[in-house]
Amino acid sequence: MYSMKSTMNTNGEGDYMAQHFFELPIAMTDIETTGLDCIVWRADEHEVMKPEAHHEIIEIGLVLFDPTSLKIINTLDVKVRPMRIHLANPKALEVNGYREEDWKNAVSLKEAMEKYAALTKESVFWAWNMTFDWGFMSNAFGETGVENRMDYHRFDVMSDAIGKLRDKGLRHFRQSAVAKFLGVPEEPEVHRAINGAMVAYQIYKKLNA
Repeated sequence: MYSMKSTMNTNGEGDYMAQHFFELPIAMTDIETTGLDCIVWRADEHEVMKPEAHHEIIEIGLVLFDPTSLKIINTLDVKVRPMRIHLANPKALEVNGYREEDWKNAVSLKEAMEKYAALTKESVFWAWNMTFDWGFMSNAFGETGVENRMDYHRFDVMSDAIGKLRDKGLRHFRQSAVAKFLGVPEEPEVHRAINGAMVAYQIYKKLNA
């Protein structure tokens, strides 16, 4: 239940101060991908099942904010250059509006993860659907070798919304439905990661103000 934050005392000696994870900045994250499966399992020539990279991240959005004041500390909006676009699910590309010309200035996955890691050190990962987003982000940290310096706790806004709104008449918990119920402007039809992260942040604010 604690994150260990390194500090230095007046003698220059290393010291450690325990800090509750709920005092750490919240890294509200949203991603756009080329499909639902970051890895697939396939049998090799010896019939041994092995993981194989499949769908991939093509955009990362981040809203980093203080958990007490709820004020935004920083944001990140970065397009990622796809390396396996031939494996993309056409429906996924329709949802996120991927067009090759719009990604001409996209960066490598490693560069994107370095940018993300630099902003999220000693923060807590949140997303609308944490299972999906963290699955891809965890895989991306491993694939690129970028060090993940976030706290190990992870949460999703959808669960928070279900716990706080299920007794208030709301029966559908898609992000758009929750946003509408709370009076938060919905994400545009063509999804962008930064828009998804910002809507999740606004919903979090409504739920925890």
